[in-house]
Amino acid sequence: MASAPRATVYTVARLNQEVHTLLEDHWGRVWVEGEIADLSRPASGHMYFVLKDERAQVRCALFRGAQRLCCLAANGLRVRVRARVSLYEGRGEFQLIIEEMEDAGEGALRRAFELLKQRLAAEGLFAPERKRPIPRLIRRIAVITSPDGAALHDILITLKRRFPAIALRLYPVPVQGTDAAPRIAEALCLASDRADCDVILLARGGGSLADLWPFNEEIVARAMAASHLPIVTGIGHEIDVTIADLVADQRAATPTAAAELLSPDQALWKVRRAQACARLARLAERALAERNQRLDDLRRRLRLALPHHLDRLRHRWLQHHQHLAAHSPLRRLTDGRLRLTRLRHALAERLSARLRHDRQRLQASRERLVRHHPRAAWEQLRLRADPLGARLVRAAREITRAHRARLAQASQALALVGPAQVLARGYAIASRGTHIIRRAADVQPGEILDVRLAEGRLSVQVISRSDS
Repeated sequence: MASAPRATVYTVARLNQEVHTLLEDHWGRVWVEGEIADLSRPASGHMYFVLKDERAQVRCALFRGAQRLCCLAANGLRVRVRARVSLYEGRGEFQLIIEEMEDAGEGALRRAFELLKQRLAAEGLFAPERKRPIPRLIRRIAVITSPDGAALHDILITLKRRFPAIALRLYPVPVQGTDAAPRIAEALCLASDRADCDVILLARGGGSLADLWPFNEEIVARAMAASHLPIVTGIGHEIDVTIADLVADQRAATPTAAAELLSPDQALWKVRRAQACARLARLAERALAERNQRLDDLRRRLRLALPHHLDRLRHRWLQHHQHLAAHSPLRRLTDGRLRLTRLRHALAERLSARLRHDRQRLQASRERLVRHHPRAAWEQLRLRADPLGARLVRAAREITRAHRARLAQASQALALVGPAQVLARGYAIASRGTHIIRRAADVQPGEILDVRLAEGRLSVQVISRSDS
């Protein structure tokens, strides 16, 4: 009689290995919700605990490398985990290898956040090309926040310190609760329609995801996208990113950072204004000195030319005088007396005519002498010099005005692109002595660097370097 075939006999290790493979291939990754119990943290840095509900429990392992994607674990905390279904072959224990873990209370909010984020991104509400530039010179800010919150206090303190000339228009709204989102959207629309401010600042202090949820509502995102004014957000802390931050034209880490972003440093403005005034004064003094030098030169040339002209007039007068003396009637009369005795009666009529003729010539000579007198020439030169002086003064004023306009433009351009403005936007300058660090390859681990911020300096030590 033939014997029946013997069943396959597994070793314990082989059986656990095949069950391990079967579980991971069949189940893959699953989401499981439960309460943490029996939490342990050995020296390896991994975490082991039990995830349980009212009817059952399952062992879980959270390795150190995956903990950055997980919330803080504690006994009694209800969590939702994304894990691989597996088997610990050494003991044959069924377990979950956790890859993500979140607080079950915030899980629904986070999923709603991601769904809305994906939908609005697909519509282009987060696109960089729709971001509006923030005005460089801001005179009034529309602040939308709670009138009783710390955010408003921080904004007021920052603006008072940096640039108190900027005016604020407060739109008081609740920033937490079920009616907060509609009120915020209504304030956004009102500020946009009024258009009496240069920019809108939407601000709130820190809080949990639930506390910040009004800023993740679609109604707020739509109102921000429809605004005619650019919008800056300062919501929560650095790690808090809301839908409003993604829609905003520019996001600041905190309300204080947002106020710093929208306000220039008044101390720097005063220094630049003093420098500009000093430079303008120097330019004006130089221009006036040059004009005065030219005027003095013209006066010197006039003084040099005037005596020469007077000499020429005097020489001509002497010529006329000699000519007059040579043709004097007295001399003619003396010569005529010798003949007068013989020709008195015959020449009486002729002599009278001659005398009248000579008198007329004498009068004409005198009139010519009056017309060519040096005083008249001097008066003509003075009349010509006065308009020249006036033209010099007007030219000096026009050049001074042009230099002032160019100086104002240069001062404005320098205020907008200066290094302090770049630092105020959150950048920093690292240096070693007088050498500015531009590449990570120029620094070795362990070096001490000087870091310049918008406010103050830091001395930092390089721990590690990445050239990418």
